[in-house]
Amino acid sequence: MANTATAFGLRPIGLVGSAVNSTGVTEYEIASNNTNAIFQYGIVVPTGAGVIDQAGDTAGGTVAALGVLMGIMYQDATQKKPVWLNYWPGSAGVSVDTNYPVRAYVADNPNQLFQVASDASLTNRATALTHVFSNASLGTSARVGSTANGNSNAALGVSTIANTATLPLRIVGIVDDEANSDFAAAGIPYVVRLNAHFNSNASRFDSQTTSLTTGI
Repeated sequence: MANTATAFGLRPIGLVGSAVNSTGVTEYEIASNNTNAIFQYGIVVPTGAGVIDQAGDTAGGTVAALGVLMGIMYQDATQKKPVWLNYWPGSAGVSVDTNYPVRAYVADNPNQLFQVASDASLTNRATALTHVFSNASLGTSARVGSTANGNSNAALGVSTIANTATLPLRIVGIVDDEANSDFAAAGIPYVVRLNAHFNSNASRFDSQTTSLTTGI
């Protein structure tokens, strides 16, 4: 039986060590002329301009991940009122009053744990378990999402799982979920954390990329 969830980005689910999880976010800004769509639960990176952008785009290369986007708020130039959305559609899809910043809310705790779905078969649970403590990538799915619900379509690339230290995600567990327990199909929920985090003293600057065809 196919799994009910296949790709939904990186959903925050808790902190390392079962620390108290306030589900808190930090406010950053998105450039009002940024044409990139940045989806909820998608990885974002800081840029030299003092704003955030989607991972794997021009902000990548030597910049570690900042966290995942949870939502945005901007002042609508036509309606003359603030608008809250769960994702940034890109500047072409909104009417922004540039007298006000586009505010972005990011889950940016370096100890954050996330749930992410696998993008292909893992064969069985025994095989899936061998991947715990390995690393992986999201590939080009890191930048893809749904304009219908605003959610990221990022999924863990099963073919990328390896011990390679430069991969951006560390697999730390498997979520027991009866509705998503078909290990022969895509959609098995793994628990991961970001290997290289901008807010961590131990962050490595090697997990992002400027290539639009490679992803993270």
